[in-house]
Order: sequence, then C-alpha cells, then structure tokens
Amino acid sequence: MDLPLDHFRLLGVNPATDAQTVLRTLQIRLDRPPEQGYTVETLQARADLLRSSADLLSDPDRRSGYESDLTALLAAEEPLMPALEIPSSREVAGLLLLLEAGQPAEAFELASRALQPPQAPALGSSREADLTLLAGEAALAACEEQSRERHYEQAARTLQQGLQLLQRMGQLPELRERMQAELEALTPFRVLDLLSRDPASGQERDEGLTLLDQLVQRRGGLEGERDAAFASEDFQTFFKQIRSFLTVQEQLDLFQRWGRDGSPAAAFLATIALTASGFAQRKPERIATARDQLLAGGGEGIQPLLANLDLLLGDVEGAMQRFSSGAGPELRDWAERQSGDPLAQVCAWCRDWLSRDVLPGYRDLDADPDLEAYFSDRDVLAWVEREDRRSGRSFPAAGAADPSSSLPVSPDWPASRVLADAGAPADGLPGEDHRGAAAAAEPAVQESPQHRRSRPKRSWPPPMRLAAAAGLGLVLLGGALLLRPPAPAPQTEARPTPPSPPPPAAPRSAEPLATPAAGPARELPSSRPAPGPGAAANAGSLTPLTAAEPSESELKALLERWLDAKGRVLDGGTPPAGLDRLARPAVLQQLERQRAADRASGRRQRIEVTVTDVSLQERSPGRIALLAQLDYSDTSLTAGGRVLERTAPTRLRNVYVFGRDGDTWRVAATRPAS
Repeated sequence: MDLPLDHFRLLGVNPATDAQTVLRTLQIRLDRPPEQGYTVETLQARADLLRSSADLLSDPDRRSGYESDLTALLAAEEPLMPALEIPSSREVAGLLLLLEAGQPAEAFELASRALQPPQAPALGSSREADLTLLAGEAALAACEEQSRERHYEQAARTLQQGLQLLQRMGQLPELRERMQAELEALTPFRVLDLLSRDPASGQERDEGLTLLDQLVQRRGGLEGERDAAFASEDFQTFFKQIRSFLTVQEQLDLFQRWGRDGSPAAAFLATIALTASGFAQRKPERIATARDQLLAGGGEGIQPLLANLDLLLGDVEGAMQRFSSGAGPELRDWAERQSGDPLAQVCAWCRDWLSRDVLPGYRDLDADPDLEAYFSDRDVLAWVEREDRRSGRSFPAAGAADPSSSLPVSPDWPASRVLADAGAPADGLPGEDHRGAAAAAEPAVQESPQHRRSRPKRSWPPPMRLAAAAGLGLVLLGGALLLRPPAPAPQTEARPTPPSPPPPAAPRSAEPLATPAAGPARELPSSRPAPGPGAAANAGSLTPLTAAEPSESELKALLERWLDAKGRVLDGGTPPAGLDRLARPAVLQQLERQRAADRASGRRQRIEVTVTDVSLQERSPGRIALLAQLDYSDTSLTAGGRVLERTAPTRLRNVYVFGRDGDTWRVAATRPAS
C-alpha cells in the first residue's frame, strides 16, 4: 500500500534535523510504543519501519538523494504528495504510524477499507484485531480533530461510521462505549452546527431539529435532569443560544410537543411563541390561543401576563383589572413611574414585555413592539370588532373628525376608542404619561428595574429569570430557564462550552419622565421647539434631509424641523404641505390622532422644546439612532386661549430613530434613553 507520508513525518522530525537528532528521536519512538493493546507482530513491524526511515535520514548520501526527489515532486507542474510504499505484511504498522503522525482521518479511511472484502483479513486473526482497534482509535482521534476545527457534524459522522464498523466486527465493547459517549456529547454541538446553517438547507435543519428533540426527550423535558453528561445549567445556556437560530414556527412546534409530553416550561414558552407570531404577523387569533393555553396551564402569578394578552385582544377593562389585581409591588411601583393613568400603565407594561420577553430570539422575526401599528392593522381591527360584537364589549367613540381639518381620525380604531374614554394617550404607546411633560419626546417605556440585567460579554449569555422579574411567581426550570433568548449569535459555528455566568447587575432606579400636575386626565400633547438658535431658519421649512451620511448637526436640524411642525399642528395650526418628508406615515398617523383627540375635547397644546444636545448612538446605511437632550414645557389651552394647566420646565433625554426611504431620512420612532 502507499502510505501518504514521507520519511521525515513518519519518524517525527523536520527536514533541518541533523543525523544525531534523528537517532535520538528513533530511540524515543522505540521506547514509547502505543499502549492500546496491539499485537507483538504489529509493534515489531512499526519498529522496523521507524528504523528504516532513521537509517535513510542519518545517511548523508541517501538523504541528499531523497531530499532532491521530494523537491522535484513539490516543484512539478502539478505538485504531488509524497508517499511511502509499504509491504502488505507491514500494512497495519504503517497505518498506526500514520495515526501517530497526526492524520487520523486518513488512517481511519484506510483501515476501514482494509476491513472490507475482498481484502478483509481472516476472521479471528491478529491482523483483523489490530485493524479493528486501529479503526476505532483513529475514528476517535479524527472526531477530536474535527471538533477542534468546529466541524461537529463531520465529527459525528466519523464516529457513527466507526461505531458501525466495530459493531459489525463484534469486537471491543469498551471502545464502542467510549465512542457512543462521545457521539452523545457531540449532540448539542451538532444541533448548533446544523441549525446555524443557511435556512435553505432544509435537510440539515430538519436533522438539527430532530437531534434537538431527541436531546430534550433524553433529558426528560426542558426541566429534566436525566442526562448526567449535560448539566442543567449548561443545558440552559445552550438552549438560550440555540433559540436564536430557530424560526417562530419551529419553536412553536417544539414547545407544543414538549408541552403535551408534560413539560410546563415548554407549554409556557409555547404561549410566548404564539404571542410573538400573533403580534408580529397581526394574527390576534393566535394571541387568543396563547391566552387560552396560559389559562389552562394555571399557575400562580400569571395575571400580569394575562393582562398583556387581554390588552392585545382589545379587552381593555379585563387587562386593567388583571393588572391591578395581579401585579406585584415592584411592578406596580415601576408602572406608576411611567404614568398616573391605569390604562397607560398597562400599555407601558405590555410594550416592555413584548420588547424584552416576547419578540426577541427568533430567526425569522424582526418586529417592533409598536402598539399603535398593531391596533391600526386592518385584520386586528376586524378581529377586535368581531369580539366586541360577540362579547358585548362597547367603548365610547373618540370623536368625529373636524371637517375643516386635514387630519382625519378613525373612530373605529380600538385604541382610540378605549384611550379616549380612559383619558390616556390616544396613541396608546407604553410609557407615555397622561400629562404633558413626557409628550415632547413621544417616550416609550423606561427600562423596568426588575428587567434590567447585565449584558453578556461572551457568546454564551448568563441564565436569566423566567418571569419572577415581573413579580409573577412562575418559577419554571428552577427560575433559570429564560423566556427571553439572547441576541442572535453570529452565523458561525461555535463550540458551546458555557462559561460561568456573570452576576446580574444591581437595579437602578427608573426615574419618571415627568411629575404629573394635579387636574383631570387629558390627551398627551406633542412638541414644538421654542425659539432659539437656528429656529428662525427652521420655522416653516420642511426641507428633507437627503445626505447619504448626515452629520449630527444635520440630524439635529431635521429633528428641530419635525418638532416645530408637530408643535404647530398640536397648537391648532394647519399641517404644512410636505410634512411626510420629515416623518414616516406611522408617526404622522400618531400625530393625527393626538390632535383629533384634543380637538374633540376642545383643547390645544402649546409646546416649548429646545434640542440642547445630540449624539449618535447607532448608524447603518438605512437606520440612525440619535440621543437627544431636550428642555421641555407645555401649556394646555382651551380653543379660545384660556389656560387649563401647565407643565413646569423639565429636562428629557430621548433616542430618536431615523429611517432612510430612498434618499430621504425621516423620523421613524422614539424611545426614552435608558
């Protein structure tokens, strides 16, 4: 046979090694034969091959000629690999030296071939025993090498072939047990390998899902402890990372199946996947199914979660009642800092829950927790209206649109109907106080202290609580299995060796955006810049921003133009032509609803806001996040100009997100700075 080695590599020396070192290396190799149990004949043949190579390399004339031959091979028009011709009587010894030279995959392939007819050795012969042992050891070594290179599926296939070979030979049961254990230990790595591949690789993904299912079943469910080789903490860390490679439907199918098999954690996660799918794809019937499943599962402390689901299904009274009766002290304190209005508190909690525990962690889902956009969807509107008629729910109308105004309002919009009755913001966006101070920045919910945690610095994030942060008392998986998965890991193979998780960060106080003044609840106002440097230039100017990479000053000017135009509308002015060049349709629709609600109650808002400082937070070709510091105050007036209430000047810090549509940058979203 031709052994894919040269004399240098067979002996274990480099081409610069002198003759004395060659002889010393020979002696060391002879003194340290393999200890796996090879027969005397194989070990003697190994020694003969080593001596043959040492003799050649220690003879100056023979070595010089050999080196010339090697150089000629490498310099050929098509470079050739050197090889040694080994007599059949020393075949097993040659393969053993190939394994020792660090080429286990080649050794396994050649040994497997030698065990196949027509060249298979006689049954029960020493050659058969040595070849079988060599094939098993080479398979294990090749698996280890391929795993180091993160080719986990290839490593598993090598082990599987080795196991099949040894089982066919009916030999070496202890070695087969070692190989089986290594194969099982590779399962999470194989899952990661297969599921992180391109979604178009359907067969590989199906195999990865099957392996994941087998892994969980072997554990006895997500909460199981039956897999002694995969500790619970390590499994949780692995599972949190693997979720980011799964689509929402794949997660739903797995969680529902595991839930039917008796896993409460899986059943709970199925409701989260249903909610994510229903919200992102505007399918409230899926959210209704999630609510039914959560109710059927029972458990203590689920009322705040049910409040969120009720809200998304248009049952506002039920949502407020569940939140009021079920929220723990910490969650209630946090909600009260967001707004003094009960409905606005539920909206804030729902948006926070969506953004942290529901929407992240799916390969095919990229959705914002935008309640306004959700309730503006035609399918959601139709579903809620059907439920209203079926259950007898009714809400006061938000008021008809002023015929003289170019800002229409849809009285059919569930959020408008409900929020107008509650005196809460008409846009229903969580985190907005029903007084005026928070309105300048259209703030979203602040980060709740119970949800704040240290951000992972490694590819394997630390375990997090399931729902205890919300005071829910749902301690599934011992309080460690997460509802919220980590941020998607890069689409590269990664060896999932979980590090020790860092401790969670200490909670910071979440300051309210404003202190509500006493008086009746009213619609959230919006903002208009107070006169200041550059205001005169911006007033009435709706010049779009078209620079490919706008500077901070250009973004600040765009923000000032938008705030000025918005403030004029809320003060009762006519919307200027071309306002859509400054903000996206969803933002303009929100402004329309705000003004319509004020007009219905006979009010207008006079806003004074100055952008004092800006800094870039994120930048990409189609998206920019700008941190803005604002000095803000507002005054609520009757249509005739009588002052109803004022908000004292305050300082706000908000993040404005700009999106690029074609060559124009427009305001796309706003949230309070954390």
